[in-house]
Amino acid sequence: MKARNMTFCTLAGEGGYTLGLRTGRGILDVARASKLFRIKAPTDIHAVIEGADCAPLVKLAKKALSDRRGGSMLMPESRARSGPAVPRPGKIICVGLNYRQHARETGNPIPPVPILFNKYNNTLVGHRGKIRLPKKVSSQFDYEVELVLVMGRVAHDVPEDKALSCVFGYASGNDFSARDLMRVTSQLMLGKTCDDFAPLGPWVVSADQIADPQNLRIATYVNGERRQDSSTADMIYSSAQIVSYCSRHMTLRPGDIIYTGTPQGVILGYPPDKQVWPKPGDKVVTEVEKCGAPEVTLV
Repeated sequence: MKARNMTFCTLAGEGGYTLGLRTGRGILDVARASKLFRIKAPTDIHAVIEGADCAPLVKLAKKALSDRRGGSMLMPESRARSGPAVPRPGKIICVGLNYRQHARETGNPIPPVPILFNKYNNTLVGHRGKIRLPKKVSSQFDYEVELVLVMGRVAHDVPEDKALSCVFGYASGNDFSARDLMRVTSQLMLGKTCDDFAPLGPWVVSADQIADPQNLRIATYVNGERRQDSSTADMIYSSAQIVSYCSRHMTLRPGDIIYTGTPQGVILGYPPDKQVWPKPGDKVVTEVEKCGAPEVTLV
């Protein structure tokens, strides 16, 4: 049984990361429930992404919601300790200047092809985590709310009309950036790959729950103030086009993730005299409709 109508998360515990399943009464700790009810089930989101049978997860959820012992396996979302929603991606691919209004605000032309760059796993941080600002080397930090694609099937030279069938699910991310480091060389990498620069979560929403990834509201809040507010409809290259384009140049595999670009409203797009860069103590929330709103604190 494939993952359908399921919303997953990664829980952080003393023993490391484990799988969480969102239910109407809280998050099910799959590993604990599996042990309690003696139902063998995948306890790692990567196993699910790679095709593990999800029927035991459905059975566990029903058992936890109906059995009097199941209450101890469910925790309120407010109390859950989250790791990065996808903790071990093989590749983290990012797309730059992929919203029309964002290209305009930064004074850049519409790119003729998707602009690709990368992050690494050191950048990943979960919901309610912290971004440790590298103040010794940078002072111009910026937020970028993004829809994130989680690959679920091997994709090699996939046509656009079949590209979304290779997507396991969707998540909300923040392509956090150091703008001054991005200008040190012609490559973007240095300003994109500092530790904690890729908040991801709290959820991975199965693909069947997102009828149209090009019709999702997307927003950023800094200390409660809305800074970005747009729709994925403003993307220059759609999610399907991005997957297809990437797969022509490299094989995409289950667990790879793609940050699809950010809309207008970033600090970089402000006039120079109005650029007030985020600082330690700020709370940044990046929300994608149906995919969640990971919050991070800058320290």
